[in-house]
Amino acid sequence: MTLKIAILLSGRGSNMQAIHRAIKEGRLDAKITAILSDQPEAAGLAYAQAEGILTHVVERQNGEDREAYDRRLISKIDEGSAQLVVLAGFMRLLSPAFIRHFPNRIVNIHPSLLPAFPGLHAQRQALEAGVRFSGCTVHFVDEGCDTGPIIDQRVVGVSREDTEASLSARILEQEHQLYPECLQKIAEGKI
Repeated sequence: MTLKIAILLSGRGSNMQAIHRAIKEGRLDAKITAILSDQPEAAGLAYAQAEGILTHVVERQNGEDREAYDRRLISKIDEGSAQLVVLAGFMRLLSPAFIRHFPNRIVNIHPSLLPAFPGLHAQRQALEAGVRFSGCTVHFVDEGCDTGPIIDQRVVGVSREDTEASLSARILEQEHQLYPECLQKIAEGKI
């Protein structure tokens, strides 16, 4: 059965593009019901529009609290009857009400081997800690910050010459492979 997914992003949407490529190439049995962004200028929106994918910009309004914003986001996701919410560089924390609305139906990808280096600048945290290995993690989203159950991980070696940019680029290559693979396992009912 084809998995219906809504993808949330805030920026360039490279993981969304990797997911879309996997669908087009037949490696992922999914349909993107919509791409949603909190940023009207997000490059990922332009890609989605050029590919004929429905997009929604849901900007936070002045004085709007997080739950009110999330209710508007939920409404747009529910319009497409998405079975899974896929975070692909969505740079907002989701409210407990949002997470409860989609129980065990929100996934995220994070550029570290969780539980190490949660939150922002994970690659910088890894370099500052002097680790020899880093990577990426696909996980279900719970009410904590990068604390939900881990679905799968990919390991990337860290060299002495690495910069935040070089390490980030190598991790991103692995993200683009791992995320569609994990979504396919969910589509097949294996997760």
